[in-house]
Amino acid sequence: MTLKTATTSTSASRTPHQIWQRARGLLLAVLILVVAGLSVAALRSGGQHGRLDPRSPDPYGSRAVAQLLEDRGVSVDVATTLDEATRAVAPDTTLLVAGPNVLTPYQQDRLHAATADSLGRTVVIAPGGASVGRLAPGAHAESSGPVDARPPRCELPAARTAGTSDMGGIHYTTDAAGAVACYPDGGLATLLVMPGHEEIGDTVLLGSPDILYNDRLDEQGNASLALQLLGSRPHLLWYLPSLDDPSAAEGGTRSDSEGDESGASGESDFLGLIPSGWLWGTLQLGVAAVLAAVWRARRLGPLVTERLPVAVRASESTEGRARLYRKADARDRAAEVLRSATRARISPLVGVSPRDSESPETLLPAVAARLGAPHSDLRSLLFGPAPADDAALLLLTDQLDALEREVRTS
Repeated sequence: MTLKTATTSTSASRTPHQIWQRARGLLLAVLILVVAGLSVAALRSGGQHGRLDPRSPDPYGSRAVAQLLEDRGVSVDVATTLDEATRAVAPDTTLLVAGPNVLTPYQQDRLHAATADSLGRTVVIAPGGASVGRLAPGAHAESSGPVDARPPRCELPAARTAGTSDMGGIHYTTDAAGAVACYPDGGLATLLVMPGHEEIGDTVLLGSPDILYNDRLDEQGNASLALQLLGSRPHLLWYLPSLDDPSAAEGGTRSDSEGDESGASGESDFLGLIPSGWLWGTLQLGVAAVLAAVWRARRLGPLVTERLPVAVRASESTEGRARLYRKADARDRAAEVLRSATRARISPLVGVSPRDSESPETLLPAVAARLGAPHSDLRSLLFGPAPADDAALLLLTDQLDALEREVRTS
């Protein structure tokens, strides 16, 4: 047997037509999945928005509270840029900042400068780290805790009217005179009201946005608290910071230390800007990929032999197997195949049954008696170790051929 390295194609090579026939089913399934996903996204794009969006009916959207406010005569507008937010501040306006940690320090300073003397109300949702110091000077963000039903335990009229509400998240402390701390957790406030100019305007810090979510608005006193905090003025501007806001490029970017201070809150706000549909779409694609892998790797039963549709010459099969062995550097496997074939052919010639050809104790004495050769040499040739390199494998092939010829002629 010779190991050839010819690159000519054999009958085992697949033609482009055969490859297309095998792959077209999977490609069609992928195409259908993509088209279906795009169709669903197009049909639902008009009603899907991000977390805390007053236009979103999703569980983590806030359309419900926005509609309740409008039913009570409060106009609700949405702003996505800093310029829109700062232009709209006024004594009769409540400004809600849904993602304060996404804002750069420059944007936070501009926002605070615009709201400090506006005599209106500013509601900031879960500011953390350095964001608190810029948007509500005098307040400090401490540790975080779970959101749970908590009693108000303060004198804020809105909180006393609402009673127990789902509060938690970031905890706040302050030494500012006139500040009101509500819904404490471990002695730290999860709702903090900072007095503003002439005690008319104020800033409300909410440690968690849960009371504004559609799926939690009807629980505890969440609706009452949300409506009172956001409906104290006839106009509500809902500010949803956008990553493509041109003002984000002004005044530099967030430093590493400030990014570390905001920590998980900034990451949470960033994830909140991603529509939930994209997360579900990614999950569906992952499931589809797993199912496709299982389908392609399926085993429906034991392996069976089949008649080949065409006649394959023995030389082609031998050359193909030899190329596979050489590509895998499987000299041990190739040597064992050569030795096994030689043992099977010479065993009938020396009076040994084929079933005993793999037994050294039976085959070697018979071959030695036939040739008059020592057992040690025959054992090394017929049952020895794998060759160390290709040259040794070729030498083994020649020796096995010579042994078979000698057995046949003796």
